[in-house]
Amino acid sequence: MPSAYRAALKQLTGSSGMILRPSFTHACIEAWPTVRFNELEQSLNALDVFSAEYEDLSTAIYADAYPAEADKDGRILLPEALLKHARLSDAVTFMGNGPIFQIWEPAAAALRTVEARTRAKERQQLKPATAAAPVVLGKAAGA
Repeated sequence: MPSAYRAALKQLTGSSGMILRPSFTHACIEAWPTVRFNELEQSLNALDVFSAEYEDLSTAIYADAYPAEADKDGRILLPEALLKHARLSDAVTFMGNGPIFQIWEPAAAALRTVEARTRAKERQQLKPATAAAPVVLGKAAGA
């Protein structure tokens, strides 16, 4: 696990503990800080514990969830089921995704990044930066 991810996890939660689970939408592994993963229970609390909705959501969230903690060298053990889901072998790519991070097969991560940027651009979520007015030390630009 890259040191920047370990540091962010430690700063956010005070530990290197996380929950690993297969992504619902991509062939990658999601790594949730334990605190954030526990917040998912709030969505369950709104449901009747004996309802089909509760049963389905709790199974979807927890059935393939694996607690993990990085060792002092940043290594984490990835369960075989998650390795198969993400099609991982020797090399992996870590990708930040808001409050969680994802572990990808490198070529799949590169493709996902390109696709996401393209769609975000098409939706005009990504706009080119506008040129800033030149700054001249000691006086305002154009003065």
